[in-house]
Amino acid sequence: MNKERLKTLWALFLIFFKAGTFTFAGGLAMLPVIEKDVVEKYRLMPREDFLEDATLSQTLPGVVALNCASFVGRYAAGTAGMLAAGFGATFSAFVIMLAATILLQFIPQHGPVVGAFRGIRAASAALVLSAAFSLGRFNLKSIFGVAVMLAAFALILFANINSLIVILAAGVIGCLFQWIMRRRKGQTK
Repeated sequence: MNKERLKTLWALFLIFFKAGTFTFAGGLAMLPVIEKDVVEKYRLMPREDFLEDATLSQTLPGVVALNCASFVGRYAAGTAGMLAAGFGATFSAFVIMLAATILLQFIPQHGPVVGAFRGIRAASAALVLSAAFSLGRFNLKSIFGVAVMLAAFALILFANINSLIVILAAGVIGCLFQWIMRRRKGQTK
């Protein structure tokens, strides 16, 4: 294995290890951190490809960070990259949960600890909104996209419909919309 490939694998591990270690609130909160490193710092893939992979990562079952690690790692360095990024995404969570389980009995559940977690949750909400904004800028370039997003949001939030069902329905609606648009242009295939 050459030196450049090892550097890429190490970078993939570090990107996802850092995201898993220093971001709270799950995969959506990690996406802006991951995007900055993958696209700008290490230049492992173009922004458009990253945003497509990030969007796909959210539609598949499982942990968003691990799905994203799999796509980005495979894009950047094949199967070995997928494994390096996946290990980075899960290793810190494993170590943190192990340590938290051991140490939780010694941490008081009142006062400054409660305040600290309240602040962390608020900052995590900002990270989630940042991820939503980044994905929205990339994916909401038409009235159709905005309409689907608003309908999906309303169905999930107000009608309490399972998000997987909403995502699958949005995919079907997107296919139908594309088919109708091509048919109007005489490009039916």
